[in-house]
Amino acid sequence: MAEEFPAVSGSLVEQRAPFWRRTGTMVTSAALAAALFGGVTGGMVGALNAPDATTAAVSSPAALRTGSPSTSDVSSIAARVLPSVVQVNVITDQGEGLGSGVVLSGDGRILTNNHVVAGARQVTVTLADGRTVDASVLGSDASSDLAVLRAEGVSGLTPAVFADSDQVRIGDQVVAVGSPEGLQGTVTSGIVSALDRTVTVPATTGRRDAAVSYQAIQTDASINPGNSGGPLVNAAGEVVGINSAIYSPASDSGQAGSVGIGFAIPSNEVQQIIGQLTA
Repeated sequence: MAEEFPAVSGSLVEQRAPFWRRTGTMVTSAALAAALFGGVTGGMVGALNAPDATTAAVSSPAALRTGSPSTSDVSSIAARVLPSVVQVNVITDQGEGLGSGVVLSGDGRILTNNHVVAGARQVTVTLADGRTVDASVLGSDASSDLAVLRAEGVSGLTPAVFADSDQVRIGDQVVAVGSPEGLQGTVTSGIVSALDRTVTVPATTGRRDAAVSYQAIQTDASINPGNSGGPLVNAAGEVVGINSAIYSPASDSGQAGSVGIGFAIPSNEVQQIIGQLTA
């Protein structure tokens, strides 16, 4: 049974919303903390239902099973995916914040998490080339925690390539890309730690979002506040998931950061929702 705990605080966020904990753990919505970047109150935290997880491994294509990544491997993966990743900047009634996004089309359609843009009065995106342009929300779905934006006045962007997440296997090399704590273009590497983790993020009081539950890809690639909405990619630089949550026990100071347990919405689920959000 989930238990409610009082608010916690961190160096970049004055106060987070009450969180839920199960067997001594909590799962934090990764970019919600960063969406409150600069000391604005708020936050979102959820519960990891570990007993429902499935971790059985089956065979996978050799191209995806490369083992521990070398520096050159990660460099080549980063070179392929970085042009397709943006920083999403928002202004809400609570203040300014940020997350990450993935380019879907050359004319400026961009995918991110719903919780990154929920309640936003103004949205801009900072492109890989450093330009910042206005953006609008084409569609959003709180139940899947996904949203599609339209960056205005742009062309020739580099769309990301999506892979079949059903082909992802435990132990596969993956790389996460985004803007943790506003550090745009940050690349971290790791492996797929588990599959089909049931992650539930409850609704947060005072925000325009709702409880979200999905079967996630678990990774030990470092994911922190600001990574939400950014891609988790395979060894070919193809998107296998959208980073959305982290497990992070609060320290004595109340800060929450990556401990190597992050979660991404599988790409197959994402692709099913994209069409609905832009129809």
